[in-house]
Amino acid sequence: MDSISATIESAVKNNNYDALAAVFSTHGPQSWQNVGQGEQRSLAAHFVKAAVSSGTFLPQAFGSMAMVNVMNVALGHLPSTVENAADSKLRQMLFDYKVNEDADFTGAARILGNMRMDDSDGSVYYVSPAEKCNVYVKIAECFLEEDETVDADAAVTKAGTVVESIPNPEQHTALILRYKSTYARVLDANRKFLQAASRYHDLSQSSTDLIDTDDLLQMLGRAATCAILAPSGPQRQRVLGLVFKDPRLHQLDAIPSFEAHSAILSKMYKHQVLRKEELTKFESSLATHQQAMMGDGLTIMERSVIEQNMIAVSKLYRSIYFTELGLVLGVSRNKAEKVAATMIMDGGLNGSIDQVDGLLNFEKEDSPQAFRDKSITSFCGELNRISDMIQAE
Repeated sequence: MDSISATIESAVKNNNYDALAAVFSTHGPQSWQNVGQGEQRSLAAHFVKAAVSSGTFLPQAFGSMAMVNVMNVALGHLPSTVENAADSKLRQMLFDYKVNEDADFTGAARILGNMRMDDSDGSVYYVSPAEKCNVYVKIAECFLEEDETVDADAAVTKAGTVVESIPNPEQHTALILRYKSTYARVLDANRKFLQAASRYHDLSQSSTDLIDTDDLLQMLGRAATCAILAPSGPQRQRVLGLVFKDPRLHQLDAIPSFEAHSAILSKMYKHQVLRKEELTKFESSLATHQQAMMGDGLTIMERSVIEQNMIAVSKLYRSIYFTELGLVLGVSRNKAEKVAATMIMDGGLNGSIDQVDGLLNFEKEDSPQAFRDKSITSFCGELNRISDMIQAE
């Protein structure tokens, strides 16, 4: 083992990549496979310490695929502790190289994802809550670059469990803003558009010098995008209202990727019918995950617009034949009936379907009949409550 250790030290000092590759190979006279597993772990730790402490070996060695493979092998065969947490330092350096030089975001995220982080002050692997949150946010950001949404979600969830425990959060405003931005992007990527819209809008209102005005407008534009794509219902109407009432909304018209957003969002908020030709620019601005085809054969945008137009029609009519409704919505009669049935079951539309006559009847919430029905229901409920009290006595 001593001779192999000496070979490692000499090879790191002289940037002898062939010698190191021979040591960490699976066979050969100098292979570490010739010693026991415990000694192999010691040799791996010895290499990591030598590489990190050398002033000439890194970062040049990152440019050699053979050396990166050696580092990965060594990092996977370490003892429980490496002096001065040298393995964590190597992971950080390798992460930075993969991101900045190779643009290998997934590889970088996986390197950092295996970094040891301990909550105990006495451990060489101790990291503060802010440092731990920063690691998780970096991992999530990298996975998002490669559209690895499941892994990004897992990483940002871990960051969320740490961010609340950061002491003196005012000193870590930039990190907290990165976490919030990454979380919003993960929600967006996972098509949780309602939650993403709310998060983006909150970020767009950040009062800090760390985010310039243009970036705040980008966040507002993303909030508008997600609000438009979100499923219909009272919560979407609330978020649409937040964005509609934002005094900066019409500034989006000057940004090419958001130039159609203010007009569409305004119509949605006011329950006005949207025509297909009005949506061309908006549709072309959508990201790939926002253009996905759903199980019912509609894209996310098509479903959102159909549901919006269904609500708009309910404000204009008391009832409408599905044949006519299909023409208004730009879909077949059967598709119009299926969408209406789904919206009624989900509580997004007040109405009932007459399948014999092929008719959709809308129930007006503010109509005298609806008011009487609610009053009778309330009265009956109160009467039952009083009756129960009397029986109890």
